[in-house]
Amino acid sequence: MAMTADAPTVAPTTAAESPTTPQPAAPDPGATQPSQRTTFGAPWIRSTGDLAWRLVGIVVAVAVVFYVVGLVQLVFVALFLALVFTTVLLPLGDLYDRVMPRGLAMAASLLTAVLAVGGLVTYVVSSVVSRWDELATQFGTGLTDLAGLLTGIPVLAGLGGPDEWLADGGAWLQDNGGAFAGTAAESAGSIAEGATAVVLAIFCTVFFLTQGGRMWQWALSLVPADRHDRWQTAATAGWTAFSGFTRGMFFVALADGAMAGIFLTVVGVPLALPLSVVVFLGAFVPMIGPVAAIVVSVLVALAAKGPVLALVVLIGMVVVAQIDANVLQPLITGKQVSLHPVVMALVVAGGSVLGGLLGAVVAVPLTAVTWAVFSTLRRTALDAAAPDTPQDPTRPPAQGAAAAHEAN
Repeated sequence: MAMTADAPTVAPTTAAESPTTPQPAAPDPGATQPSQRTTFGAPWIRSTGDLAWRLVGIVVAVAVVFYVVGLVQLVFVALFLALVFTTVLLPLGDLYDRVMPRGLAMAASLLTAVLAVGGLVTYVVSSVVSRWDELATQFGTGLTDLAGLLTGIPVLAGLGGPDEWLADGGAWLQDNGGAFAGTAAESAGSIAEGATAVVLAIFCTVFFLTQGGRMWQWALSLVPADRHDRWQTAATAGWTAFSGFTRGMFFVALADGAMAGIFLTVVGVPLALPLSVVVFLGAFVPMIGPVAAIVVSVLVALAAKGPVLALVVLIGMVVVAQIDANVLQPLITGKQVSLHPVVMALVVAGGSVLGGLLGAVVAVPLTAVTWAVFSTLRRTALDAAAPDTPQDPTRPPAQGAAAAHEAN
């Protein structure tokens, strides 16, 4: 059969290639590979190391604070006293503010406090002065009776009689007169510094009472606006803790004065009410104040009733001081500042070791303020994070910081 000329010619085709999956490119040996982070030790070692460095930073910061406070100790004491005075006088000023202008109300509260303290001191001094001749005579008799009792003790009998004791004491005073003169000069300088601190504290108190709000607003304006609420919350918590400490100290001092007055009245010591005022005022000065009140009470008892009653008063006043230190302050002051009694005891001991008397005075309020600020900021942070924290749908929603803490 012949083929037609117009028949189409079909060109041969190649078989269709099946689609292939792209293969990853081989790594270039010359390219720089990202370095993997190397770790040292177990996870608990790393976490412990991080914590240790943080603790070192905290210790360094605290040491710097102590060093700076030591350089400006007079200013620090004045500022601390001014805050104490402001805490005490502010409620009274708010009461006066209801019937008079603000500035006049604060001035009236300061004047009331000065008159109250001055009246108590005047009452004590006038009570002692009015019976000074009688007390001086009785004091000499009491010393004679005490010397007779001491010479009757076998151990002290070999040391000689009262005349020999007085002679030896006079010779010792003559030999050490220069040292006493130097100590007296140092004490005079300390008294002058204390008076300066009190005057500066009163000066600052006047402005804290009259312009405290504006001063705080100015300080708050130095903080970024988005952090005003956080700083305001922290400052309020710190001021509340400091105010609680001051109120607690007042209640403790009042209880000490009442217990001492009742005890001295029962045992028959004269000037029991003035002595209770001395105990009340001395309670505001830790360590030194209670001891001074005990010494004064024992001397009055020795002058009025003799050594036997003086010994009874000594034992009783020591018991009152122990109740103050171990019961009232941990319970009353600790409740006001939200600190456990054990924490307060450790804080006072640590403050005494680091800063002496000043450290013992400021240790509890500074710790209370620090803890209140920390707790408030932590609670605020937990509350802020609570809406973003996933909750278990099977559990009812909790409220506040507790919800965030449980969810975390």
